[in-house]
Amino acid sequence: MSVATIPRPRSRARRGKQQLAIAPARYLNRELSWLDLNERVLNIAEDQSRPLLERAKFVAIFATNLDEFVQVRVAGLKRQLSAGLALTRSIDGLTAAEQLALVQERMAELSIRHAALFADDIRPALGAAGVNIVRWADLDSAQQARAQDLFMERIFPVLTPLAVDPGHPFPHISNLSLNLAVIVEDPKTGREQFARVKVPPLLERFVSPADGVHVPLEDVIAGSLQALFPGMRIAEEHAFRVTRDAELEFDDDDAEDLLEALEDELRRQRTSRTVRLEVEDSMPDHVLALLTRELEVGGMDIQRLPGPLGLAGVMDLYAIDRPDLKDPPFQPFTHPDVVTPDEPLPDMFAAVRRGDVLVHHPYDSFATSVQRFIEQAAADPDVQAIKQTLYRTSGDSPIVQALAEAAGSGKQVVVLVEIKARFDERNNIGWARLLEQAGCHVVYGVVGLKTHAKLCLVVRSEQGRLRRYVHVGTGNYNPITARIYEDLGILSASPQLGNDVAKLFNLLTGYARETEYDELIVAPNRMRDEIVQRIRRETELSSKSHPGRIMFKVNNLIDEAIIDALYDASAAGVQVDLIIRAICALRPGEPGMSENIRVKSILGRFLEHSRILWFGNGGQPEVFIGSADLMHRNLDRRVETLMRVDSGRLRRYLERTLRLAMRDNVGSWELHADGSWERVPTDPSDPVDLQGTLMQRGGRMKPRRKARSARA
Repeated sequence: MSVATIPRPRSRARRGKQQLAIAPARYLNRELSWLDLNERVLNIAEDQSRPLLERAKFVAIFATNLDEFVQVRVAGLKRQLSAGLALTRSIDGLTAAEQLALVQERMAELSIRHAALFADDIRPALGAAGVNIVRWADLDSAQQARAQDLFMERIFPVLTPLAVDPGHPFPHISNLSLNLAVIVEDPKTGREQFARVKVPPLLERFVSPADGVHVPLEDVIAGSLQALFPGMRIAEEHAFRVTRDAELEFDDDDAEDLLEALEDELRRQRTSRTVRLEVEDSMPDHVLALLTRELEVGGMDIQRLPGPLGLAGVMDLYAIDRPDLKDPPFQPFTHPDVVTPDEPLPDMFAAVRRGDVLVHHPYDSFATSVQRFIEQAAADPDVQAIKQTLYRTSGDSPIVQALAEAAGSGKQVVVLVEIKARFDERNNIGWARLLEQAGCHVVYGVVGLKTHAKLCLVVRSEQGRLRRYVHVGTGNYNPITARIYEDLGILSASPQLGNDVAKLFNLLTGYARETEYDELIVAPNRMRDEIVQRIRRETELSSKSHPGRIMFKVNNLIDEAIIDALYDASAAGVQVDLIIRAICALRPGEPGMSENIRVKSILGRFLEHSRILWFGNGGQPEVFIGSADLMHRNLDRRVETLMRVDSGRLRRYLERTLRLAMRDNVGSWELHADGSWERVPTDPSDPVDLQGTLMQRGGRMKPRRKARSARA
C-alpha cells in the first residue's frame, strides 16, 4: 500500500490545540518533563553500584544537559516575558511566568543536589580509589610549586587579566565561560580594584601536578595570580560562571546569503542576555553585588554552589587510564549480513543487493556498515553520484573526507549541510566551506525549515544501467556518537525507496513540488496526519477479543494531536506501549482517558536515540523507523523522514526489540498519571537488560544467513 494513499484527517489532527482551552490537565508540562529526564540522569550518577568513572561521566552529562536547557528553554521563557507574552499558556495551562518560577525552583534543587553529589560522594570515593580531585589548599608545597611551573609553561601565556576602572569598562563575559573575580589592592595607596580573569576554555579542565592528583584549572590560576598582577596584593579571588541566551533569531526568508546571515547572528549571540550566574558559595556579598549589577541578573537567576563550578568538565577525567573504574569495554560487531568471508572489508553493494540490511548501532559497527558504505561509494569507479544530508558529524570526520575525495575524483557529490543545527552552527559552516572547496555541491535545504532527515543516496552503474543504493537512518553520520548513541539504519537497493529518496533530494536542492512517496512519510507535508490516521485505524480495528496494539519508541512526545489520538485509542481498548527517553507530555494511566497506555524511559550506558513506530494493523504489522520525534518542531518546522520497513524479518527484529524494551527492569523508569517517574525495580530472579542483551547478541537476533560474526 502506498504511504500517500492514506486519507489525511486534517480537522481531527488539530484537535490537541482545541482541547487546550478546556482541558489543560490532559497534558504534562514539557519543561518540567525535561527536568525529570535530567533527574533520571542524576539518579544514574548517584547509583553506587556503577563504576566510579561512569558515575562521574553522568555528573558531566547532567551538567551539559542543564547548560543547554538554560540556554534554550529558560532563555525562551524569559524572552516570552520580555516580549509581553506573560499570559501565553503552555499545553498544560501554565503561563510563562508560572513555568519560569517552577523551572527555576526545580533547577535550584537539582543543581544543589548535583554539586553535593560530586563534592560529598563521588570526589571522596575517587580519591579513595587513587584519583584525587583536590583544591589548591589541599596540595602540599612541592605540588603547589609543580603546579605553578605548569602554570607558567602552559597557562600564563594565554591569560589576559582585564581591569575594571573608569578607563576600563566591565568586560564582556562570554557564554558558558568560567571566570575569576579578582580583588587586587595597591600596597602603596591601599586602593582596591576589581579585575576579571577568564579561564581558557580550550585548556584541559584539570591540571595534574603529581600522579593521581588533579586540580581544577581555575584553582591553579587562582594560586598563581601574583604572576598576573606583579606588585599588587591579591585580596580576594572567587570563581563565577555565566550562561547566556543561545537561541538564534534570524529570518532566512529575507537572507540573501544564508551563510553570512548565520555568521552575523552568531556574532550577535555573543552579547545576548545573561540567563544564569553561578558562583561558588564562598563568594562574599559585595563581590556578588558587583557581578549581579554588571550582568543584570538577580533572584533565581543566581545559583550559589559548592565548587568547583562547571562540572561538565569532569568528562575530561573519563580519559584517565583506569579500566577498573569504568564499564567493561565493548567492541561493536561487524553486521553478519555484510561480512565478506576472507576479505578484510565488507562489499556493501553486494550485501545490500542480497536484501535490506538493518544496522543497530552501537551494537553493529558503524565503521564497517554505514561508514564503509560511504567510503566504498567514494572509491568505486562505477559510482556516478552521491547525495547526502549532514546534520551533525565528528571533528575529524571520515564521512566528510570520503565525500571530498569522491568529488575530487569527478563524481557528482551533493551534500545538504544543515548549518542551523543548534550548538553545531560554527562546525557546520566549516564543513560546508570545506566541502565546497573540495568540489561538492553544497546546499542548505529549504528556506524556513531545518533538514533533520538522515539520508544517503548512491547512484551506481551496473551492467549498463543505473542502480540506486540508499541509507535511511535515525541518527547522525557521526562515527563518534555512533559508539555511544543507540540508533537504527536501513541500507537498501529497493527501486521504490531509491526513487523516493531521489525525489526528496530533488525537492531539497531544487524547485521540485513532488510530495507523493511510496516508502517514505515526509515532514512537514503530512507526517502528523499520517501518524494520526494510523492510530485511528488501530482504534477502529480494535475489539474486546482482538485489542489493537501500538508501540512507539521516540525521544520526545509533545504533539497534542498525536497524544489525543493515543488517548482515543486507549479508550477503545488499544494497548499502547511508549518508550520515551526524554520529554513526555502524555499523561498515562489516567482512568477513563489513558488507562491502557504505559510509558517507560530507558537510560543506560548508551543514549537511546532511535525512533520506531509500530502498529499492529489487525495482525499485519506496519512499522516505520526515521528521524522524527513527535514534537511540533519536527512535524511542522523540519524536513524529517519515516521509512516503512517492508521486510518481514526486519519488522520482527524491531518488534522483538520493542517488547524487550518494555520488559527491561535494569535501566527503566515508568511514568505515572501524576507526572512522577518511578524507577522500575530489578527482579533478581529475572533481570531484563535491553542494552546488555543487545551487547551480547551484537545487535542481531536472527541473521539473514549463516555467517561468521566478526568483531569490528
